[in-house]
Amino acid sequence: MATRLHYTDFGQYAPAIKRWESVTGRKAPAPTELTDKGKHRLSAAFVEWLMGLDDEWVTDPDLGLSRVSQLRALGNGVVPQQAVYAITWLLERADLNLTERTAA
Repeated sequence: MATRLHYTDFGQYAPAIKRWESVTGRKAPAPTELTDKGKHRLSAAFVEWLMGLDDEWVTDPDLGLSRVSQLRALGNGVVPQQAVYAITWLLERADLNLTERTAA
């Protein structure tokens, strides 16, 4: 039985995928890959792309990571854009606090 994960048209998520393709400058990889038994499973390359990481940041074959290790690394990783936002937000607040303390 086919599920939505088997398709690459992305259904209702197509507009978001297109926007992210525009931001990253790269086409979305297939969301799934076939196992040796012909079943579909989540593609680590798709997760890597969703996170905005460079191609093969974690999935480079030269790293020698298994698919499970790749997904574990990605799952424990940080989305760079969110990290930049968080650090910027914190620095702005720290600067405001310093300015207020020195003005008092």
